[in-house]
Amino acid sequence: MTFLSILCALLIEQLKPLRADNMIYAEIKSFAKRIESWFNAGDASHGRLGWILMMAALMVPTALVYWVLLHFGLVFAAFAWNVLIVYLTLGFRHYSHYFTSIQMALGAGDEPTARSLLAEWIRIDTVGMEATEIARLAVEKSLVTTHRNVFGVFFWFLMPLGPACAVMYRVAEYLARAWNEPDHMRGEAFGQFAAKAFYWIDWLPVRLTAVAFAVVGNFEDAIYAWRNFAYRWSDPAKGIILTAGGGAMGVRLGTPYENASGLVLPPDAATVDSLDPEAEVLPGEEPNLRALQSTVGLVWRALLLWMMLLLLLSGAVWLG
Repeated sequence: MTFLSILCALLIEQLKPLRADNMIYAEIKSFAKRIESWFNAGDASHGRLGWILMMAALMVPTALVYWVLLHFGLVFAAFAWNVLIVYLTLGFRHYSHYFTSIQMALGAGDEPTARSLLAEWIRIDTVGMEATEIARLAVEKSLVTTHRNVFGVFFWFLMPLGPACAVMYRVAEYLARAWNEPDHMRGEAFGQFAAKAFYWIDWLPVRLTAVAFAVVGNFEDAIYAWRNFAYRWSDPAKGIILTAGGGAMGVRLGTPYENASGLVLPPDAATVDSLDPEAEVLPGEEPNLRALQSTVGLVWRALLLWMMLLLLLSGAVWLG
C-alpha cells in the first residue's frame, strides 16, 4: 500500500500540482501563528510546549482516521486517505515553475527576468547578479527544496504511523522556519526547540538523500565533497545536501567560507586555513545553464531510485 500510495500521489501531482498557497497550508500557517501568539512568553520551554501541542493537533487526527478505516476493514478508503496525505505533504511541483522559468530565461539570455524570478522565489536581493550566481542559487534552492518536500516525506511515510509521520515531517520543517527565520522571531528562545527538533527529525533523511545523489551521480566526488566540505556550512543539513548534490553533478555549489563564520572546525581540519579559499577548493565547475539541466536529471534519477527501493521493500513485505 505504501508504494502505491506514493506512486498515485506523484501521478496526481503531475496532473494537478498542489499550489503552495493552497487553503490547507494557509490554515496550518494561521494555526502556527496563533500557537506562537498564545505561548510565546520569551522562554524556550514555551516553544517546546507549543510545538508539541501543534504536532498533536495535526498528527493524532491523521493517525486516528487511518486506524479507524483499517480497523473496520475499509482498506480502499485507508488507501485513499494515504494518497491524500502524501499528495498534501509532497511538494514536488510546488516551486518547479520558478526553476523552469529561470532555466528558460537564462537559456534565452534574459538575465533580468531570471534575476526577478529568483528574487521572488528565494526572497533575496538579486540586483546585479551574474548568470553563474543565478544558476548556483537556483540549483541550491532546488536541491534543498526537493529533499524537504519529497525525499524527507518519503522516509517518514515509511514509518509505522505512515501518514501521521509524513505530516509531522512537513509541519516540523515549516515550524523550524516560521519560528526562527522572520525578523521578529530571529534569535528568540521560542523557536529554539522547533529548530532542534527538526534537526533530529531530518538527521537520517538528509543523509539518505545525499547517498541517493551519490549513487545516481558521480559517487566518488559526491562522497569526497560531503566528507571534506559539508561541515563548513552553518546549516549542517544544507551542507550535506549541497556538497553531495554538487559533487554528484560535478558542480561547485555554496559559499561555505562565508557560511562557516562562527563555526568551530573539527580537529582533523585544524591545519586548514578556512579563510584562505586556496587551501581547499570544492570540486567541480562553476554553475551554468548546464548545471540547471543536470539538476533536473539528478533529482529524477534519485526519485526513481527511491521508488525502486520502495517497490522492492513492498514486495519483500508482501512475500514475507
